[in-house]
Amino acid sequence: MERALAAEPVEAFPGSVRWVQHLRAEGVRTAVVSSSANAGDVLRAAGIDGLFETTVDGRDVVELGLNGKPAPDGFLEAARRLDVAPDRAIVVEDALAGVAAGRAGKFGLVVGVARNAAPDDLRSAGAHLVVEDLGEMLP
Repeated sequence: MERALAAEPVEAFPGSVRWVQHLRAEGVRTAVVSSSANAGDVLRAAGIDGLFETTVDGRDVVELGLNGKPAPDGFLEAARRLDVAPDRAIVVEDALAGVAAGRAGKFGLVVGVARNAAPDDLRSAGAHLVVEDLGEMLP
């Protein structure tokens, strides 16, 4: 994995980075939930690991016996680590299973990002709000 990350640069979506930076400046706590065991490496390679307080990744899923998406377990674990009630938290997802997981966990807001899935499909999966880019959520 390290070779792959070194050979091909990882670029974060600029609008997403600006939005998370804005959230952090406002004191909002942030986490990443990923089924990948290499999520931390990817965040570091993209230069954005410092934007997130905690990561729930594939290793955590195995170690804690969490169910994968569309079960909300990973998101609920992230909320627990941040000491934030799910109904006061936002889930941002570009995958239908992740949107469904956010809705199943009764999170306060589930944002679908229409990168690979159609907006209507994200809404049908449970997104409260659908955007093309998280930069649209900046004030």
